[in-house]
Amino acid sequence: MIDNVSYSDAAVPLERSAVVARLASFPRLVANLPELRQAAVALCVTEHDEMPSLLLTRRAAGLRAHASQWALPGGRRDAGETAAEGALRELAEEVGLSLGPEAVLGLLDDYVTRSGYVMTPVVCWAGQVGELTGAEAEVASVHQVPLADLDVEPRFISIPESGAPVIQLPLFGGYLHAPTAAVVHQFCRIACRGEVKRVAHYEQPVFAWR
Repeated sequence: MIDNVSYSDAAVPLERSAVVARLASFPRLVANLPELRQAAVALCVTEHDEMPSLLLTRRAAGLRAHASQWALPGGRRDAGETAAEGALRELAEEVGLSLGPEAVLGLLDDYVTRSGYVMTPVVCWAGQVGELTGAEAEVASVHQVPLADLDVEPRFISIPESGAPVIQLPLFGGYLHAPTAAVVHQFCRIACRGEVKRVAHYEQPVFAWR
């Protein structure tokens, strides 16, 4: 059974073994939509300034799609590639962090994006990695954000284009938007609190529909 311990209230730091156990108990939902493009993103846990953190990137301003937006390392999967293989490849290409398959702890729910992708979030554990530099063509900056700063209550807003709530997570004085905000929120609820939280119904802002 998944427990309800909150990371923010715990007396000890988040442990790899705890995340493994919680993901093993998580009843993941799969979007069986082979007609859509298949993608994978890496929810990569690091240890930064002695705190468990999550890798986030700011996309390069010159990209044709989703320029300057906050994102998780990831992208479209190559032919024959599993979600885990795709996420690890993108992690290496975007931020120069090479991890083996043993770093993968599990998968979260698939999230179907407005731009026509089935995005599979892959949770991996890197530990201490030092400072990372993003690939110049794709990544403007790389950030290791403490999980305690991400395991917060999201803000929900309404938009006239959709009846679903738009999720926003506070980040650096602004907001992290879906799909990244949705999967990060799910990860924090599962890994940090041991809760089952569904997020596929949360909407993206209109600027991310392209």
